Amino acid sequence: MAIWKAQRTLLIVGEGYHEEAFLNHVRQIYAPRGCGLAVTIKNARGKGAMHVVEWTIKQIANAHFDVVAAMLDTDEDWSPSVAKQARKKKIQVLPSDPCFDALMLRVLGMNAEGEAKALKKKLAPYLGNDPTQRKNYEPHFGKDCLEAGRTREPTIDALLKLFGE
Repeated sequence: MAIWKAQRTLLIVGEGYHEEAFLNHVRQIYAPRGCGLAVTIKNARGKGAMHVVEWTIKQIANAHFDVVAAMLDTDEDWSPSVAKQARKKKIQVLPSDPCFDALMLRVLGMNAEGEAKALKKKLAPYLGNDPTQRKNYEPHFGKDCLEAGRTREPTIDALLKLFGE
């Protein structure tokens, strides 16, 4: 009979569909089956930082996870009180400053200045014009790119540390 081994559990909540696709891509690279880490990715479906933190709190009320994190944009609803609420519930915040698209452009080593809509347009060609599909992150956001990006982006570094890297 096989020996049962406890797995570490990790919940990461993304603010929207783009974050969810990216997080699933990262999970595929850093948490393959049988690695001892069970990663659950959930989507809070937007509505700002406050909503993401509150939605994450509701998720952890229903199930236990060893580590909980939320990837959210800081351009809407982000405040010290939201950060305090997350800290109080032991939710590690992975901030995308000011938005997810800016974070991804900086990981690629590009300029991420401007409005969120313009940044979305600038990033789209690197993601096959569909940032909601996990497979579209593979060509430009492989393991080498993420490892290089973690030196420029504290959020990516914190994310990879959650996976034990």
